[in-house]
Amino acid sequence: MPTTLYSRIVMLGPAPETRTAATAIVDACRAAGLFARWPIDYVSTHGDGPLTGRVKNFGIALRDFASLLAQHGRVVVHAHVSAGAAFWRDAVLMSAALAARCPLVMQLHGTGFGPETRFFLQRAACVIVPCEASRIWARSLCRSANVLVVPPPVALDVAAAAAKQNLVLFLGRLDAAKGIYDLLDAVARLRAAVPDVRLVCAGDGDRAGVAHYAERLGMADAVSFTGWVGPSGKRALLENAAVYALPSYDEALPASLLEAMSAGVPPVVTPVGGVAEAVQDGVTGLIVAPGDKAALERSLRKILLDKALGERIGEAARESARRRFAPERVLPRLEDLYAALGVSAQGTQPRHDAPELKKAA
Repeated sequence: MPTTLYSRIVMLGPAPETRTAATAIVDACRAAGLFARWPIDYVSTHGDGPLTGRVKNFGIALRDFASLLAQHGRVVVHAHVSAGAAFWRDAVLMSAALAARCPLVMQLHGTGFGPETRFFLQRAACVIVPCEASRIWARSLCRSANVLVVPPPVALDVAAAAAKQNLVLFLGRLDAAKGIYDLLDAVARLRAAVPDVRLVCAGDGDRAGVAHYAERLGMADAVSFTGWVGPSGKRALLENAAVYALPSYDEALPASLLEAMSAGVPPVVTPVGGVAEAVQDGVTGLIVAPGDKAALERSLRKILLDKALGERIGEAARESARRRFAPERVLPRLEDLYAALGVSAQGTQPRHDAPELKKAA
């Protein structure tokens, strides 16, 4: 039972339109009414653009964060955290939160976190991860970590095109770890059986390298690039896609997979991270081993040539996403956490029936 009540939640995360998975999750939370139901002050810690602009944005974030702490005193700090160089930027703000004796909620996005994360895993009131695989990883790094699984909330109301083209959709960063080169090889083989197959690559990354590889395979005419797409662009792609493909080597639980399932697009994926927790092979998608290009080609061919199978898997995927990942299914876990930390929802009294959590020192 929390002994201290906190009047506000300060949420730290990417600026709107920033090209990260965390942005989509924050947007989904906002659209589902989380910010209206809870006293949340949002501080944009980073955005896209040149280094000078990013440094300036971070300076503004530090100023705004300090101002909120001065205004409200101790608050609950909910930080959206990514790996790599970005982690050290987030670490500055999380350290400030801990120094101010604020309960820290640390929400991890993606993979690639290293031992440097342990310091915050040990001290956070709660660590939010998207899947059971990530929870196991976090507990292996810090056995005392209080880890809560909260999958990405998704709710895409997508009307499928009346007659879908043989379009394979890749939503993700264009690099080898995501399996994009394996996918190009598989689609190149697939053209013998499905001559009009097209691959749409939606995401940032090594576009030039991927395009050059497609040219080497003699299939440049079958591959198109959209760059990063926002919600409306993503919806338009999913409306026309016959299959979603993500033959990745390393994932947590990608929001793009859940969005494809929510849109009724059958997924062909690898069982890495939390993907196997979301997709049941042969029922809500088809699963292939990482690096198995032949199996990837067979699975894509099966979906594209057997329209009834694709429709059946797509509908099963849509229903599974609705039952398991819709905002009304997912966000109560986060809201129960806020209540457990002693924050009251807008217009309600504090709750004291949630489990014990780590308290700020």
